[in-house]
Amino acid sequence: MARYRFLIADVFSASPFGGNQLAVLPDAAGISDEGMQRVAREFNFPESTFVLPATDPGSIRKVRIFTPARELPFAGHPTVGTACLLVREGLAREGKFVLQEGIGPVSVEVSRRGDGLFSRLTVDQAPQLHAGHVAVADAAAAIGLDTAEVERLFAATLGIDFTFIRLRDARAVDRAVFDHAAWRAAFSGRIDGQLYVFAGALADGGTVHARLFAPSFGIAEDPATGSAATVLAGAGAMLARHQKEQFRLTIDQGVLLGRPSRLEASATLAEGKVVAVSVGGATTFVAEGEIEVPEPYLLG
Repeated sequence: MARYRFLIADVFSASPFGGNQLAVLPDAAGISDEGMQRVAREFNFPESTFVLPATDPGSIRKVRIFTPARELPFAGHPTVGTACLLVREGLAREGKFVLQEGIGPVSVEVSRRGDGLFSRLTVDQAPQLHAGHVAVADAAAAIGLDTAEVERLFAATLGIDFTFIRLRDARAVDRAVFDHAAWRAAFSGRIDGQLYVFAGALADGGTVHARLFAPSFGIAEDPATGSAATVLAGAGAMLARHQKEQFRLTIDQGVLLGRPSRLEASATLAEGKVVAVSVGGATTFVAEGEIEVPEPYLLG
């Protein structure tokens, strides 16, 4: 049995009890892969992170990200929140630094905003749009709505694959009810079964109202999804054939869950092509403690 210190934060919220919950083990050395998965399942937050010494010389720490069901190569709210907590703990300095994640190096910048910390991550990649997404009728059925409510459907990825379902207004987004049987019939065996339901202006300076259902990750509904926000910003710039250097979106999520979240997403373009995507938001520290990890879940 070994004890590990953990921190809990609310990410994409400037005040406690909003945003997306995150558990961080700032020194997770010695825990096995299975042990990390068990710990993440024990916290049962959308994601938990495990901080380790970096093996990439350009990164200050290696960060592994787990949902209650699986490990992810990259995710937004765990990266944003972990970066802020590393600064809070004195393990990183305010400003720019690099975290090593499954997707590769992820650049982050942490700064003071008001009384708290604000972090922005940047991935120097463009998302990829998928051609073979499911039919509109199947996607609509998975969220309990009629096809007439759906304005656009597309799938895209940046380490994690999402199906984006644009609805005609925010009221339709709030009426969506996840139908597990319909989702299983349409998305069984597919990698793009994470359903990002949104409404709003998919244009530079637009504001989006969103929800995310990710049952294959063990997440019934996510209060704030930074990885999807980066993909949406990049894909939005591509679909809009945006030509300026920046494409920015403000995203509100988690409202119906009672955990309102605000995400600031953007894409950077060069010669009309997306070359980087980013997402930022506030992180609020909430609690700390220790968790005991049994011997079978430790290395060696």
